[in-house]
Amino acid sequence: MKKEDTRERLVRRKYEATHKEERKRATEQFNTRLPRKDYEEICAFLEANRIRKIDLIYKGYEALREEVRTRDEKEKTE
Repeated sequence: MKKEDTRERLVRRKYEATHKEERKRATEQFNTRLPRKDYEEICAFLEANRIRKIDLIYKGYEALREEVRTRDEKEKTE
């Protein structure tokens, strides 16, 4: 059963429709799956340490970039 169209809902829908392409260009998401056990372990760790998932992604990305940079430098010197 569909909710009643209130003024707020209509305004929100219009805003969302107007800005849909803008949001699509500005953001993207990773559609990936993890085993449930790993997911729960990661989420528990993040929650216990008050770390946001986005911070995990950025820190992991930075760490991997550094790892690759170091590996590439090592390969150049060999």
